[in-house]
Amino acid sequence: MSEMVNVYLMGKQYQVPSDLTIMKAMEYAGYQLVRGCGCRNGFCGACATIYRIKGQQQLNACLACQTKVENDMYVATLPFFPLVKQVYDINKVSPTQQIMMQLYPEIYSCIGCNACTKSCTQGLNVMQYIAYAQRGDFEKCAEESFDCVMCGVCSARCPAGISHPQVALLARRINGKYLAPKSQHLADRVQEIRNGDFKELIEGLMNKPLDEIKELYNTREIEQ
Repeated sequence: MSEMVNVYLMGKQYQVPSDLTIMKAMEYAGYQLVRGCGCRNGFCGACATIYRIKGQQQLNACLACQTKVENDMYVATLPFFPLVKQVYDINKVSPTQQIMMQLYPEIYSCIGCNACTKSCTQGLNVMQYIAYAQRGDFEKCAEESFDCVMCGVCSARCPAGISHPQVALLARRINGKYLAPKSQHLADRVQEIRNGDFKELIEGLMNKPLDEIKELYNTREIEQ
């Protein structure tokens, strides 16, 4: 039997096993998660959550699917974290510093408090990739922010109101569209798919039992 701990979900006390994540603890307590959940593996960023431990003043942010419960943990979920997404046509933007000045001028109000980096659920150096965006260095911004899951926790802690994930997304799109070398083998493969070259193979996979598909996936040859 797992040790039981006290957790407070939206102000109500529950006893849950100590080896559960916050998300699983909520379900254990009887909550049906309709919003604020997705991949359950730390990739989609949908379950960004805030919590505080009794007796401590610090307010923590995390992904509920990746964080284990603690005794006397007070948990509150939010419907979303604030992000401002500007509308643009990636085929018409210019890969220069001016596009950031035009679409996300608030990044130049950064005070260097580093709250964004400290709160990042993925451990990214958020303030650094914003600095790259300020200078128009989209390639470095794209690389530094590559593992961002768009949870928005960094923006929730930012006194300057920066929408860090959207800034990073724009940088990655610009990098992919204008700066990164073109991948000819990818273009060739896409054309092969459009031509129907893999139709028979895909249909064969779709008709296989799930266990066999898992085995094929787990034993696949991974390109170095």
